[in-house]
Amino acid sequence: MSASHPLKIWTAVLAFAASTLCVSALDTPVVPPERKALECSPRTGLPNFFAKASANADIKVAYLGGSITAQPGYRVQTLAHFTKLYPKAKFQEINAAIGGTGSDLGVFRLEHDVLSEKPDLMFVEFAVNDGGAQPVEIIRAMEGIVRKTWKALPNCDICFVYTFTETLLGDLKAGNFNRSAATMEIVADRYGIPSVHMGLEAVKMETEGKLLMKADEAKMDRVSGEELDRASPIAVGPDGKIPFSKDGVHPYPNTGHRLYTDAIVRSLPLIQSAAAAKQAHSLPEPLDTENYQNTAMLPLERAARTGPWTLLPADSPLTKSFAKRLGAVWKGEPGAELKFKFKGGAAKIYDLVGPDCGKLEVTVDGAVSPRQRFDSYCTYSRLATTPLTSGLDATKVHEVKVRVLADKLDKNQILFEKNRADFAKSPEKYEPTNWYAGAIFLVGELVP
Repeated sequence: MSASHPLKIWTAVLAFAASTLCVSALDTPVVPPERKALECSPRTGLPNFFAKASANADIKVAYLGGSITAQPGYRVQTLAHFTKLYPKAKFQEINAAIGGTGSDLGVFRLEHDVLSEKPDLMFVEFAVNDGGAQPVEIIRAMEGIVRKTWKALPNCDICFVYTFTETLLGDLKAGNFNRSAATMEIVADRYGIPSVHMGLEAVKMETEGKLLMKADEAKMDRVSGEELDRASPIAVGPDGKIPFSKDGVHPYPNTGHRLYTDAIVRSLPLIQSAAAAKQAHSLPEPLDTENYQNTAMLPLERAARTGPWTLLPADSPLTKSFAKRLGAVWKGEPGAELKFKFKGGAAKIYDLVGPDCGKLEVTVDGAVSPRQRFDSYCTYSRLATTPLTSGLDATKVHEVKVRVLADKLDKNQILFEKNRADFAKSPEKYEPTNWYAGAIFLVGELVP
């Protein structure tokens, strides 16, 4: 990787010189400058979407995001609003949300989960789940999502949408975007992508004492929109406050998500006014030449497998639950090995973590390191990625080996205290140390 100065990107972009900026790899973690939070930045709008909707055409709307998008909230409600706004057009949803995942996974699964369906509009929601990611990685992933989309589907419009959690209230009350959203705005500036922060009104109401970030769902026992000057009914608790969510993260569909949806509804006229005539999106020079545009999702079968591997049958619970996203689901027991060579800068495995998972030994170009595929949430199986390597010389061929270990973990202690009752109830399901994998993610290309 080259070593250009990382501050160049932030100063140049924020000085609005991004239209001519092209930088090489950003090696040093940086913190983007403060950015004032706006509910809507229309930029160049959604010209193709509005043109197609006005023509009463068939329209596919994709939602790429994490668990907040996966909920039956703003995703369902915005699609219903589009249907009401354009009753003669035919809308179809592409639900590409996976809980607990960020843009680093989104960019790799984009073709499989979204682009293969040929959307006309794509909402991208990762600001919460990217909260712990380095800005450099957010830039690379979000820019990769944009460039992949417009290379494959130049008429597909994109809109970034930002959500928030209780932990982000400090930044937002101070009038600023949190770090991940501020970083995404740099990408939005570069490509003229409209953005909507769906939570600013909720933050305002919380500040005014009209909303509770955490509230028991049982408090939502009446509807009173007018008391809070709401145009649409919002469930309100007996104390007259809107209960936003139960956990400070995932909004209730009839409260927090209604506020999220209303933010988009308010923003649409602004975005429509900013839209030029229908046109194919062109790609400027990238912000980071090592963005994740050139990534690949390859089936696990493309790698050499030795030892105790089993392809789970189509009727197995894990295959039924995850094959749509993961592809074929392979089970590796202790001693199973996976080997491949690739030319590129980074590699991951698209896999599962769960109760019966354990540890891996990863060897890259002779260097050995461990990976743990069990965490505090693992009372159930869920999609995840195992990072294998990154920051490699992309011009060279690298050799990777992954081995499933028999090492036992103290899973009861790793689990959150609230989850240990499940361990006590069914300790046998935590006993194995398997690995479930389905695909290889590469920044680069596989070498035979």
